Amino acid sequence: MDIMGVLAEDNKQLTLIYNSETSVGKQTLAYANASDKKLLSIDISKTKVTGTQWAEIASNLGVNIGDLVDEDHPNFVKNFGDKGAMLSSEDWIKILQHQPEVLKGCIVINGKNRLVITNPSDLVKHLGIEGEDIPE
Repeated sequence: MDIMGVLAEDNKQLTLIYNSETSVGKQTLAYANASDKKLLSIDISKTKVTGTQWAEIASNLGVNIGDLVDEDHPNFVKNFGDKGAMLSSEDWIKILQHQPEVLKGCIVINGKNRLVITNPSDLVKHLGIEGEDIPE
């Protein structure tokens, strides 16, 4: 799937970049589905995101690419220890491409709002989803 342009500023569309193999990813997707907005979900465990796309995502979030990686994730620690500070942007991109489980939460884009969600209930607050619409 080509996701270039998914960062378009459409208030009626919710774009969710997530990993379906994590509990945060699964729960955030469920909350996103409860929204009345059109949902474009991109599961990075199944869809390859290019380096250019990761760079665009980070830029639009106003963060460095390395900020998208959970450096405390066991797989990151196992492979890199505490060497994260010495990695280049290209290294961070390769990590996200080959180890999608280390993505720090989920990335949500709605209009001009862009945020990283590490707690699925934060999406509920952001979207104003009513209690009866929240999946169990």
